Amino acid sequence: MSTDYVILAANEASEHRTLIISLFTAFVLATLGITVWAGRQTKDAADFYAGGRQFSGFQNGLAISGDYMSAASFLGIAGAIALSGYDGFLYSIGFLVAWLIALLLVAEPLRNSGRYTMGDVLAYRMRQRPVRTAAGVSTIVVSIFYLLAQMAGAGILVSLLLGITSEAGKILIVALVGVLMIMYVSIGGMKGTTWVQMVKAVLLMFGAALLTFLVLLKFNFNISDLLGTAAANSGKGDAFLEPGLKYGISEMSKIDFISLGIALVLGTAGLPHILIRFYTVPTAQAARKSVLWAIGLIGAFYLMTLALGFGAAALMSPKEITDSNPAGNTAAPLLALHLGGVDSTWGAILLASISAVAFATILAVVAGLTLASSSSFAHDIYANVIKRGQATEKQEMKAARWSTVFIGIVSIGLGALARDLNVAGLVALAFAVAASANLPTILYSLFWKRFTTQGALWSIYGGLIAAVGLVLFSPVVSGAPTAMFPDVDFHWFPLSNPGIISIPVGFLLGWLGTILSKEEPDKGKYAELEVRSLTGTGAH
Repeated sequence: MSTDYVILAANEASEHRTLIISLFTAFVLATLGITVWAGRQTKDAADFYAGGRQFSGFQNGLAISGDYMSAASFLGIAGAIALSGYDGFLYSIGFLVAWLIALLLVAEPLRNSGRYTMGDVLAYRMRQRPVRTAAGVSTIVVSIFYLLAQMAGAGILVSLLLGITSEAGKILIVALVGVLMIMYVSIGGMKGTTWVQMVKAVLLMFGAALLTFLVLLKFNFNISDLLGTAAANSGKGDAFLEPGLKYGISEMSKIDFISLGIALVLGTAGLPHILIRFYTVPTAQAARKSVLWAIGLIGAFYLMTLALGFGAAALMSPKEITDSNPAGNTAAPLLALHLGGVDSTWGAILLASISAVAFATILAVVAGLTLASSSSFAHDIYANVIKRGQATEKQEMKAARWSTVFIGIVSIGLGALARDLNVAGLVALAFAVAASANLPTILYSLFWKRFTTQGALWSIYGGLIAAVGLVLFSPVVSGAPTAMFPDVDFHWFPLSNPGIISIPVGFLLGWLGTILSKEEPDKGKYAELEVRSLTGTGAH
């Protein structure tokens, strides 16, 4: 079974296309219904940006899980493990450990200090217009990088199910996801997006648990047998279960791994769509609880990715996986088909169900990302920079909806270009940009009394330019068979992830900009921010 397996998978999808389309349609209609219902309850800016701060710690934890467990988690990591074994699982470890940074350093102070966006925290003791502009630009850039992965995952997934092979068809699918994303955010705001994310989290956990159970059942719940079969079937032998298969080939690949690890661990605390989730709960205590719930749910899910990835490696050859998608992004749906029976109705049902869950994952995450970037544009750039704080709530919400349309269009265009890249790798780039531009500025602002406006600007723009610039000239964009533009080569930066360079640059420029600044920091404002961030006194 080589390419015949993939053809058979496509034929199974073709024969049960009515079932597949019905499941997809049911989910889309259900979530649109939730969005419309939530939209009717969205009366003001607090509802649109923060869901009225009405969600409990558990509800928000569930929504954070839905926001965080993206196409990279379900499709990308499963594929990375199936093709690279131990080294592929390193993504899961990095994504999970990152939450400790968010819990210990960011969640509570950010909830207490801000109102709707990261810009609120930065502008509290600095010059409003320049720092809000920088925060808005950074938020939009990070969100678009993350959106690339989700759009790519959507195109790959639906193309497999519907048997679409033409490039135009794949681009059309990406456009469809973009249109749905725009509808979710512009109609439902944060309330609609949160409920969609909660529903998606439940579906994803159930789907992953079902596949994990079926994989373990296939091997009589003998994990050693599962890993041994995966190693033998991979063609790599014991090396499949040991470090170094992907990141130990050369000294440069080892450095690339360190860079990836730093980006994953530090990136979560700077991701805009995660940061705004802390504002949807009524208190800082609820923010902490929501992070603890998220850690538990996400940790359980990432443990299950072991079964998904190694199960796919054990039951399919590497060629069968890469024939469907070179980066391995379809390993989980193909595993579902194999577990249900390649030529059976149950196989088609399981394939369609798991793919519908994956599609739900993508839609929920893109909605959260779009909301984060449109909120930052409307609240930070439009209301406080362009309108100088004179915009009404109605004008601000109108600006948010229009920016949603613009960001959606940009994401569709870039997602079409990135459709053949591994989605876990794309998300890792977003983490690197967030950790380079946002995290240094947030930490300095919350914990360094001397930090100035110039330091904030140098940190955000410097980290942003360093991270994005290095990505543009890396093997991710050109000079490699798996690059976005494989037929040209203008790369000179050897690493696939820029974190090891760009993150220290962000911290260094924040410090240097402050040291060289002639601005006298407002110590009174910092004292207010410190009390507010640590105690919650005066928090919204």
